[in-house]
Amino acid sequence: MEFPLIAPRPPRLSELTEGLRRIEASGVFSNNGPEVRAFEAEATERLFGGTGACLAVGNATLGLIVALRQAAGMQLRPGTLALMPALTFAATAQAALWAGLTPLICDIEADGWTADPRQEEALLARYGARIGVIVPYATFGTAIDLDRYAWLADRHGVGVVIDAAASLGTRDGDGRGFGSGAPFTLVYSMHATKTFSVAEGGLIHSGDVARIDQLRGMINFGFERGRSATLPGINAKLPEVIALMARAKLAEIDAVCDHRAAIDAAYRAALPGFAMQRPSGRRQATQFMPVLLPPELAGERDAIVAALAADGVGVGQYFSPHLGEQPLFRDTALIEPTPVADAIGGRMLSLPITDAMTPADAPVIAARLAGAVARVTAAGATRQMGTAMQDLTTVVIGGGPAGTAMLTSASKLGKLAPLVEAGFAIVEQRARMGAGELGSYAIRSDTTAETFLSAVKNNPHPELAELEHHPAGQLMGRYVAELGAPLVDTAPLLSATADRLRDIVVRHGGAVLTGHAAQRVQRTADGRWQTTVSDGAGVTRALVSRNVVVATGGVQTDEQVAAKRVAGVALGALAGERLIRSDTVLRLGGVEQVHERLRDIPSPRVAIIGASTSAIAAAVLLLKSQPGFAFGAGAVTLLHRQPLKPFYPNVAAAHADGFHDFDDNDICPVSGFVLRLAGLRLESRELVLRMLSLGGRTPDPRVASHRIAGDEDAAARAVIAEADLVIGALGYRPRAVPLLGVDGAPLALAHHAGRPMVDRHCRILDAQDRPVPGAYGIGLSAGFVPWGRLGGEASFRGQANGLWLWQNDVGQMIVDQLLDREAQEAA
Repeated sequence: MEFPLIAPRPPRLSELTEGLRRIEASGVFSNNGPEVRAFEAEATERLFGGTGACLAVGNATLGLIVALRQAAGMQLRPGTLALMPALTFAATAQAALWAGLTPLICDIEADGWTADPRQEEALLARYGARIGVIVPYATFGTAIDLDRYAWLADRHGVGVVIDAAASLGTRDGDGRGFGSGAPFTLVYSMHATKTFSVAEGGLIHSGDVARIDQLRGMINFGFERGRSATLPGINAKLPEVIALMARAKLAEIDAVCDHRAAIDAAYRAALPGFAMQRPSGRRQATQFMPVLLPPELAGERDAIVAALAADGVGVGQYFSPHLGEQPLFRDTALIEPTPVADAIGGRMLSLPITDAMTPADAPVIAARLAGAVARVTAAGATRQMGTAMQDLTTVVIGGGPAGTAMLTSASKLGKLAPLVEAGFAIVEQRARMGAGELGSYAIRSDTTAETFLSAVKNNPHPELAELEHHPAGQLMGRYVAELGAPLVDTAPLLSATADRLRDIVVRHGGAVLTGHAAQRVQRTADGRWQTTVSDGAGVTRALVSRNVVVATGGVQTDEQVAAKRVAGVALGALAGERLIRSDTVLRLGGVEQVHERLRDIPSPRVAIIGASTSAIAAAVLLLKSQPGFAFGAGAVTLLHRQPLKPFYPNVAAAHADGFHDFDDNDICPVSGFVLRLAGLRLESRELVLRMLSLGGRTPDPRVASHRIAGDEDAAARAVIAEADLVIGALGYRPRAVPLLGVDGAPLALAHHAGRPMVDRHCRILDAQDRPVPGAYGIGLSAGFVPWGRLGGEASFRGQANGLWLWQNDVGQMIVDQLLDREAQEAA
């Protein structure tokens, strides 16, 4: 017996002759005729308990367009965002684009497959008024929590439109039609393939009758009264003949949904080994039966689908690819990391549920699925992840800002293709490359927006150059000529750039292993490196390469900060439970933690230990916090060993501001910059300029500074003792993957002893400060110090970190060595 995935059963027009004659007699075939009005009234009564009102539209996508435009505001600001989940049909994002909105795509939660509520709320907090409308999707007809969205709408002043395309006939937990009386709009589909199968058409419902009345004008060219447009409008009216069919379907929808629910239950009983969507509400208007393949079979989905087709079972893959994986939306949307949607979309199968089936058919199809899996596995089609990639030139470990910056540097020089074609793989633990953890910070960058844009602007690769005009590039463009950009707003451009770099890498034969963690890197007997990586399911594979580049970033731990000695005493001993890492404060939610700690203290005092950008950024963040802290004079004290010094573009600018605390050793011989590497920049610089009263600036009375004189500085210890909160801004350590020798023992490396991880050529150093052959490092905490043509002041004693360096000279330095070593090997 054949089981097609979809077998439309709309009302038969041949059985509706009386209604057809009625339409012909009326002479009204569209324009909100009597059949449409009757259907809207009947739907309101039968599906929604007589609450609110309904509006019939030509199709659900048109309904979404007008509903989104209404909810986001008639006077739409450019760049207004529509927040929606990744796991939905393309129409959701297409409707947002047509409504003049930019989709903001978020991840889903793992059980119900609807938008992740934690990420929704984090994005609402991050983007604020830029989000004009939330567009939750009632995935596969489920009954999502509408009360929560009403609360979000009220709390954030944001519009809400529910994409309920598959939900006509769904009942919520109270047994009401899903959406009954909601204060916002829900848009349902009546497409022939839906459970509420008609032909083409849609229905909009809201408990707010005035909202429906306004939408009625919008779907009629914007005519509210007469034939003069007063609203943004299109023609989205439902024809009378389709309304007649919809009235007929309405009469049978309860029986249809009950029948399909019984098939759903039979599937659940017959497929105990497959994950399924968490049930919600009393009844779901089931269009098909979505199930997840076990993770180890995800790579064999196509083969399993083909095997089922040979057995007469039609299978879909809704929604794979999801929105974040589709080319149009990668070019036009802002896409957050979507590891859950990636994993679920990659494992999804949609099994048939049709009106012609019976519950007894479900176990038959389940048995055919089990047989297909068995045949594919027995045939050896299952991917053997343990096999090694044995002849690579380069493996990059870490696809965050530094790892992808190296690829950006190669792209700008026309060297990316040669690098990849020589044999290349990049490993990234997250589901998406590019941003790393930058999007989780609440501060502004110490890099200008112009620097972020320079990675793509005029890039030789057209797909990268186009990103200047991508929504992520336009977002960054808002901060040109400002004091840096919010780090949360740098993440979209870094991620979009990484997506394009990934495509280039794959196109030239390289491997991009996202969702994989590097466990260890071991020297092989022939002098190469074997990198062992594992995926989310714990399946491992080996990558063997001549070179390895470690770009895994830095980490700051409580133990590290507590152990640092300040004025001769370990900071943990001085501060105790009042100590908090700067990394915690600087992240999203960090200021809220500080508020909680200082909640019952009327005039709090804060000590910040350090002179780095992180230390000053922590002070800036607390000083400009809203709601603010009750800081009095000198309430925030910066304790530092080195003098606080600002960057200047040249000596004349420094002298014009009255800054003379520098000499020739503080001037970069290449650029002429004063304190090019050691000087504070952007927002941090502005605070220091005020603290030093430079350029006529007035100090902020809330801020004081104390330069630590040495181990016997009792005054420094007293400041810490009197503080209600102590913030340790004492740097980061490399988050380095273990490097092992041929015997499997860990190599002793320089950074283990607190020295720089790399030398002036970005080569990883061993414990005797000798380069480890074929091992390179880049990124935060690598310890690189610019030299020669890279410039920098002779007095600089720290390490230089910065996106511009990574995307240009430092990245180029590593790429040139990799290609040169490959050429030598070939010779």
